[in-house]
Amino acid sequence: MRGFRFLTFTVVLSLILPCVARTAQAQRQVTLGNSTAVLGGLWKFHTGDNMAWAQPGFNDAAWGTMDLTPPKGSYDPTLGTSGFVPGWTTRGYKGYHGYAWYRLRVNIENGQSALALKMPDNFDDAYQIYVNGQMIGEFGRFTAGGVTAYNALPRAFPLPANFRGGPVTIAIRMWMSAFTPLVDPDVGGLHGPPVLGQSAAIAALLQLDWDANDRSTYGHFFEFAILLLALLVTLGLFWLDRKEPAYLWLGITCAVMLANLVTVLSADFIPLINGNLGFVLEDAVLTPLTVGLWVLFWAYWFRLGGMARLHRAVWGLVVALAVATAMLRAPLYGTVVPVHAVVWLSPLTLALKLLLGILLIWVTVRGIRKDKAEGWLALPAILLVILSQYQEQLAVLHLPAEFHPFGIGISLVGASIILSLIIITVLLLRRFLRGQRERAQFRHEMEQARGVQQVLIPEALPAIPGFTLESEYRPAQQVGGDFFQIIAHPSDGSVLIVLGDVTGHGLEAAMLVSLIVGAIRSTAQFDPDPLSMVQSLNRRLLGRSHANATCLALRIAPDGEVMLANAGHLPPYLNGKEMTMEGALPLGVMEGAEFPVLQFQLQPGDRLTLLTDGVVEAQNEKNELFGFARTNELMRKDKSAAEIAAVAQAFGQRDDITVVTIERTGAPVLAAV
Repeated sequence: MRGFRFLTFTVVLSLILPCVARTAQAQRQVTLGNSTAVLGGLWKFHTGDNMAWAQPGFNDAAWGTMDLTPPKGSYDPTLGTSGFVPGWTTRGYKGYHGYAWYRLRVNIENGQSALALKMPDNFDDAYQIYVNGQMIGEFGRFTAGGVTAYNALPRAFPLPANFRGGPVTIAIRMWMSAFTPLVDPDVGGLHGPPVLGQSAAIAALLQLDWDANDRSTYGHFFEFAILLLALLVTLGLFWLDRKEPAYLWLGITCAVMLANLVTVLSADFIPLINGNLGFVLEDAVLTPLTVGLWVLFWAYWFRLGGMARLHRAVWGLVVALAVATAMLRAPLYGTVVPVHAVVWLSPLTLALKLLLGILLIWVTVRGIRKDKAEGWLALPAILLVILSQYQEQLAVLHLPAEFHPFGIGISLVGASIILSLIIITVLLLRRFLRGQRERAQFRHEMEQARGVQQVLIPEALPAIPGFTLESEYRPAQQVGGDFFQIIAHPSDGSVLIVLGDVTGHGLEAAMLVSLIVGAIRSTAQFDPDPLSMVQSLNRRLLGRSHANATCLALRIAPDGEVMLANAGHLPPYLNGKEMTMEGALPLGVMEGAEFPVLQFQLQPGDRLTLLTDGVVEAQNEKNELFGFARTNELMRKDKSAAEIAAVAQAFGQRDDITVVTIERTGAPVLAAV
């Protein structure tokens, strides 16, 4: 392709060099060998619309003139490209929109082959071309109901096949939308001269125009790749960390900007989306939505409060800006909305844009106050976002919104987006590294907590004459929120068993377990009574944030007499049947809470099973709970503590599982006196 373009350029130069053109007062004399002629200079020009103006016999002597020769040093105020012819709005027809005609009489000599006319690729907004009264082509769709315009693209049209030379009248019927003067300066009609010449030479020039068009869009494709990569990365980050909504909002922002870019790219190559729809999509829908999403992303990034109010403010401004902008775009502007409404609609849209920008700055200031380092790092990216949203104002000031280094078009919006994403990538890396340090610190703390908990959970059960004890403890995470203690009293041969479950999981629950186990051991030294135990634990937990726990405390005498106090825990199972107990509040809920006490006798062969709610609340992949029915059935099968825990865990463990079984084997063995 690159070699073909070089060959084409060489051929075009050889064709253009022999070109000879003379300009007369009534008509232009053009001699064509194997060449082309640039039809610059003075064209006849008139506003309005009359199809008789296409005929070669029409007398246009009273018309004004329009010079289509690019002034020296001229450039497109929006794109920054050279060779720009200012439009009619800056050349005596300020504020005019609608139809206008260009006419030029040309006498072609030495025409030896088929001829064609190449139109400039910069114009406002649609045209039809007539040669000697015969239409040879158009860009846009002209119907009785109106004109549909598209983004300007390179086009060339062949002259009638039977034409080889002689006098010819070229008439160009132009149309410009009422809202075009609102979005760009110096608009109106043709912004460059047509070129007449041999078909082969015109085809070569047209290819060069398309090559230039391709180069001008390379920046858009690079921007597309960056946005697509950012979208995939942010959605991947959100998939890994659902607790960080900033990733999701950045992904949505990238998706909307991609949609906007697809709209722009489609208009750069094919007339698929008409100008009206393109402007409405870009200016009235996607641009306000993008700014609003940027505000929300940075608010979530800084983890600011009051998000509900911010959402209402953002979406209110976005909708208002979208409606106001749509009223300044076709098909509403100039039809439903009168043209003079621009006097108040234009300041309104600018004010709404400014309010969104101020809202973004306010979010930034709050972010800097919350995290100075991260806030100041984010500030350049936020300022670039704000700057990119004021292209129209920059264009009015004749400041280019697009640059062409090495012939590659880079828009202000594209550069702002790319630089913003680079800065955001640095912030993501910074937050990732900080998160890695925090996770490493957390893992270290969890390992310490696990080591502490290993000490607190008894590994070897005491030998109690006349009883067989079994226990099974399976935490759902590295550290658990279940606890149990089995404390034998050699003085009277009794045993105290305390089992429970604290609220929550993880490190906080593990620390609360440590507190409770320490309290159990210290209290048991002075008063092993079950009721005194739960009352003491209740006092220890009062006034602590989120420090609640359910608990069973029971004391078993050598003769099998049991005293049991319950603080909101699941009742135990005696010989596979759930025991009936009064309900009670958990520990740490209320001062002076009453805890029911139950007394009963364990006969030889009786089996008592204590368990935490990790068994009942086990949940499978279908979100079915293990439940009380399955638990009751499991208890009737006379399984060991390890077997009960294994069944619940296999069903689908969601919480810590603890099971303790006490079986009376016979009369206690008394020590010899």
